[in-house]
This record gives sequence, structure tokens and C-alpha cells, in this order.
Amino acid sequence: MFQRFLSLFLMAACALLVAPLAATAGEIVRDYPADRVTDNVYVIHGPAGYPSVENQGFMNNPAFVVTDSGVVVIDPGSSLQAGRMVLKQIRGITDKPVTHVLITHVHGDHWLGNHAVEEAFPDAEIHALPETIRMARAGQDAFWVNLMYNATDGFTAGTEAVVPSTEIDVASELVVGGKTFRFYAPAQAHSNTDVMIELVEDSVLFAGDNLLNERLARMDDATFRGSIEACNVAEAIGATHYVPGHGPTGGIEIAGLFRSYLETVYGEASRLYDEGLPDYEMKETIVAQLADYQGWANFEDEIGKHISLAVLEYERSMFE
Repeated sequence: MFQRFLSLFLMAACALLVAPLAATAGEIVRDYPADRVTDNVYVIHGPAGYPSVENQGFMNNPAFVVTDSGVVVIDPGSSLQAGRMVLKQIRGITDKPVTHVLITHVHGDHWLGNHAVEEAFPDAEIHALPETIRMARAGQDAFWVNLMYNATDGFTAGTEAVVPSTEIDVASELVVGGKTFRFYAPAQAHSNTDVMIELVEDSVLFAGDNLLNERLARMDDATFRGSIEACNVAEAIGATHYVPGHGPTGGIEIAGLFRSYLETVYGEASRLYDEGLPDYEMKETIVAQLADYQGWANFEDEIGKHISLAVLEYERSMFE
């Protein structure tokens, strides 16, 4: 499975071609329920794993908040088709319009659903950090459109990258329909473009991929130390509900559980490096200490790579 995912990344990186429209392209992703977190907050929990034909490329956790004046969507999914499914779930709960979209980071599995929002609600404001906008315009848009198209054998055809146009200012708050959204941007965490979003009145934190639960993700764009600090920031907020970028929603324990994984991998890789072991000889020792995570989706695909990346980061730290 990992080799397939890697090959898709390489194909997308090399090609960077606009995915052609296909007569058999999907119109909408199959239904996933909107799970109620609070009276006003809903999360659509996507399936675990990498984007594929089986999951139609949908595998993140889109969320939405029903306010007095409209609906605020967080991370509307990985394609036009996924975004349409998200809007379908919203319409099943409220007839209020989508007025705002908030994007947690640059990885397109979280934001290519913007196309569906623009299609249905062209006046909606789409917000992201300035670095997310810059990187999307610098090539991440085409990269992710093609990755999803290739991963789904064309199901996502027709998806266009609607890049966010409104910059999030982490020094200010966004108030929509009586709901207050606060922003936290930990540096060099999951993607170096990350923002976590606190919904103050409902005590909910939308963490993006700074927090994962029952699923591991690529760390290629991340740092372990930055990701550990992001977990600390998330925990310090002290919200009642934590919505990870992937995996089940839960409480504050999610931050500690994911931090423990990161600390174990980075700490043990550093220790074993100091003892003279190369990264490929560390896996057995480190995996033995990760019993609580071995059932997480993508564990077997990612753990070896995470160890290698931890070693590289530790080596870089020696020159700081």
C-alpha cells in the first residue's frame, strides 16, 4: 500500500498536468454521516488510510459549525465530489448558507472541496494562513489535484483547486453569527502551514493534522519537535472536544496520546543514534515500545520512514 501511495506522489510531482475531465467521473462521494459533537458542531469522520479507489479519495474529517448567520466549514475535503457530499450533509441539518470556510493547512486532501463550496455558495469567504495560500499557488494546487485524480483512477475528475483568498491573522479572532473562532499557528509542525482553530463558545478545537487519532500520516513535511510542541499548544487550550485531522473525535487525551507517539519515536531514535545504531537497525526496538499504536491505520507503512526522518532531524539539531 505504501508503494502505491509513494508512486502516486511521484506521478503527481513529475506530471503536474491538469487532470482531464472523464465521462465516468464521480458526481459525489458516497454518504458519510455528520456526527454531532455539540448543539452547533458536526464532524464528518472520513475513513482511515490513504486516498484510493475504495474511499473515492475521501479520508479527512470535514467539520461545520451552524451559527446564527450561516455555516462555517472547516476543511471541506479532498475533491469537488467530496465537497458536494459535505454540503449534502449540511443541507440535511440546516438550510442556512455557507458563509465561511477555514482551511487548516496546505495538504489538498483537506481543501480541494473548496470547489464544491464555490459552486454552491460563490460569496463564501475561504480563509487560510498566508503561507498556505502562497504554497498552494506555487504548485501544491496542481500537485494535489493530480494526486487525487491518480489515486482514485479518475473519480475526482473535474476538481479545480480553489485556493483560499482571505488570509487568517492569528493575532485576531473571527466572529461569525455569535461564534468566536481563535487561531493558533504552531511553527514547523505537520506541514509548516498549520493552524488550529478553537471555537470558543462550544469548547471545540479543530486541530487539523497537528493531532491524529488511530491513524498515522506522512511526516515528510513535518518536524517531530514542532509537532510535539503543537500537541502541547493543543493541550494547553483545554477544550472539551478535540477534532483531529484524521480519526475519531475525542477529548483532551488525544493530544497526549499523539504526543507520546512522537516523543517515543524521536526520543528513541535519538538515543539509539547516539549509541551508534543506523536507522534500519532501530525499528524492532522502537516498535516494541509502540504497542498502543500498532493497530493505527498506516502504522506499518509509516513507522520505518518516521524513524528515518527522526534520525535526520536529530542530526540537523546538532548543528543548530
